Amino acid sequence: MKKTWKIILIVIASLALLIAAFVYYSYKSIYKSEKIDGQRENIPSALAEVTEINKGNADWPNWRGQNFDGKSSFTGINKDWSAGLEKLWEVNFLCQGQATASWSAPVIVGNRLVIPGRDEKNDLVFCFNTKSGELIWKGSYEAEAGSAHGPGSRATPFIEDNYVYSFGRSGDLVCWQLADGEMVWRQNVNDFGGKEPSHGHSSSPLVQKDRVIVQGGGEALFMAFNRYDGELIWKTGDGLAGFASPVPFKDGDETYILMYHGKGLSCIDTEEGQERWRAPWEFDMNATTPALENNIVFITSFTQGCQALEISSDGYKVLWKNSAVSAHHSDPIIIDGYLYGYTGFSGRNKGAFKCIELKTGEEMWSSKEMGQGTTTYSDGHLICMDVKGNLFLVKPDPGNFNMVSSFENALNDVRYQAWTVPVVANGKLYLRYLQTLVCYDLMPG
Repeated sequence: MKKTWKIILIVIASLALLIAAFVYYSYKSIYKSEKIDGQRENIPSALAEVTEINKGNADWPNWRGQNFDGKSSFTGINKDWSAGLEKLWEVNFLCQGQATASWSAPVIVGNRLVIPGRDEKNDLVFCFNTKSGELIWKGSYEAEAGSAHGPGSRATPFIEDNYVYSFGRSGDLVCWQLADGEMVWRQNVNDFGGKEPSHGHSSSPLVQKDRVIVQGGGEALFMAFNRYDGELIWKTGDGLAGFASPVPFKDGDETYILMYHGKGLSCIDTEEGQERWRAPWEFDMNATTPALENNIVFITSFTQGCQALEISSDGYKVLWKNSAVSAHHSDPIIIDGYLYGYTGFSGRNKGAFKCIELKTGEEMWSSKEMGQGTTTYSDGHLICMDVKGNLFLVKPDPGNFNMVSSFENALNDVRYQAWTVPVVANGKLYLRYLQTLVCYDLMPG
């Protein structure tokens, strides 16, 4: 009998240790702050000569590109990566100090690239020459920030005309001159009733006509500021801000905004901020940008599954809901009625890449050949990067998974997770991991 009780106690103790280890690992995965290690340079004191701003044929001026769908318009890329890709330039000073993790993706217009960074006290914004990687200007402002996954920016800036709009994790919405980095205005959404979510403000700003629109949370869930002088135009709604970025949606001649927040997906009138409808989808960490094709929108969140809605400015209808995709914060790409993207937890390099029919939710295929990561699109191909910095070129096909080529260790010294999405603009591929930004040539040799 004593032996039986001893075995039971050992089993209970083992289970308790396993549960404790799981809780600890989960907590660390959610709230840890990644340390900046590997190669790290000082910010150059000498700046490049300020030249006239030009525009490219396939710019990437905002989150998910010109059409907000994750697709670059550039064609003619190199599709043979057996010998890797030519590295054009690299910088390693976006994050200064060990506890300054920042995740924002770059935005590109012609010969200008803008990307946020961080030092121990300040949010930083850098502007580089896309040809040489030389630093043109650096902007900064002091900002206290939380430590969960670092104090640096998550949101991606928006370039419109000659201005850049950045949004820090502490709620600072800032307008900069693209030419020289002079700060035009700065507002903090928390001063207007906004409330920072658990991992900081992460929803990228959206410029529409004369206003810049963000998620504020708290008593100012949706907010619009005059993009020229920073004055508040409207704030509406209340609740938990999401981590997903707003997406414009056209219905007839009018443009509306889809906002994916902590309580669901809302359709917002851009003029007054009126919430026209809300599709419930309650989860504290809704982080994946809604994917839209025509009048069908797809949403997903970690552990919650996914659903597709048929929408108009007046309402919505749920087409289907299932568990085929539960993406953490990896945005899918829709191509010709089929959705391609990762599913699963982004804290480890294990997961599935799937193809789903958008109208029905039917899973066409699933592959575990690429681990877990992020994806973008150019020239008829998906460019995928796993969380360890390895690249994969995939030909989208609803019939089967078709990997065309791969490139190992496109990012070096990836100790944690390379979460920042690859960006393609004007024949170049840009990869970011914490303090490092790498530019590769995508043109055939």
